[in-house]
Amino acid sequence: MTQIPTFSDRLLDWFDEHGRKTLPWQEGKTPYRVWVSEIMLQQTQVSTVIPYYTRFMTEFPTVSDLAKAPLDQVLSLWTGLGYYARARNMHKAAQMVMDTYSGKFPSALEALEALPGIGRSTAGAIVTLGHEGWAPILDGNVKRVLARYHAIEGWPGKSDVVTQLWAVSEDHTPKERTADYTQGIMDLGATLCTQKNPRCVDCPMNIDCQAHIQDRVSDFPGKKPKKAMPQRSTQFVQCVDAHGLILLEKRAPAGIWGGLWSFPELSEDESLAQWLATHGLTLRDDAQTQPRHSHTFSHFKLEITPIRCPVDVTNSRIADGQQCGWFTLRNALSLGLPAPVLKMLNSLID
Repeated sequence: MTQIPTFSDRLLDWFDEHGRKTLPWQEGKTPYRVWVSEIMLQQTQVSTVIPYYTRFMTEFPTVSDLAKAPLDQVLSLWTGLGYYARARNMHKAAQMVMDTYSGKFPSALEALEALPGIGRSTAGAIVTLGHEGWAPILDGNVKRVLARYHAIEGWPGKSDVVTQLWAVSEDHTPKERTADYTQGIMDLGATLCTQKNPRCVDCPMNIDCQAHIQDRVSDFPGKKPKKAMPQRSTQFVQCVDAHGLILLEKRAPAGIWGGLWSFPELSEDESLAQWLATHGLTLRDDAQTQPRHSHTFSHFKLEITPIRCPVDVTNSRIADGQQCGWFTLRNALSLGLPAPVLKMLNSLID
């Protein structure tokens, strides 16, 4: 009876022929470049990440450049990529790498996981792809491949399920060619073992993949239990003065869109007239309520009602400063902005 090659042997053979080897972060590979790509790729597709990565690396070619940059500059390059805590954590982590490790990324898993925004899987990717060491990984693509191959029941967000997945990930990760294996299993999940319409007929694992054998591929990995998506409402005050300058304020470091620039925000029960009076602003023309914008976060949906306010700033009590300012449209668009604010700014000035 012919023995089936191991999981890792088949994966490496497949990677040699079909794996992705020309992605931007694979050129001139360093731990820094691997780290930036891995953070950007969290919950984000490769095709979306590539232009952001290219711009980011042009602006910050080294960890020193990133550490020295103002956070606003970092966030401006992240605008539209979402999950902005990733950018804030990257900025902090870069400063820690400079301060603690003299600008060189540590190669130990424990040291990497101590940096903001780096979990066990990202640390493993940096060790294998950046330092050519050994470590297992378990990103979303890898979870899907292994859950199907072993028919591991349950949602990977549950601790007992993820423990099983880490165990099989460790078992399959070879001691030699670990970097190629790591890239290969991510590529397999991204190109063949996809969430929808997987190409099982082309997969090197189909001969003993338990989900394929049982004709249950769509059952793995298990789905997250559904909960009703909470909904919140807010109002954005879009103040524009007689010269076309737009009022924006910097959001608090914590919370949604932390550290980004946005329109001043009112709860639905707050008075616009009172807000304007408090800030010494008067209307030059009628305020106009604009069509609502919906923005969905991972854990709630936000309904935003913009209110366009042509204002006179003669008696304004708002001064340009660290937390607020009046901007031309061009300057506003260069700031770190949430995606809905960017969209509103582009349509604000006719």
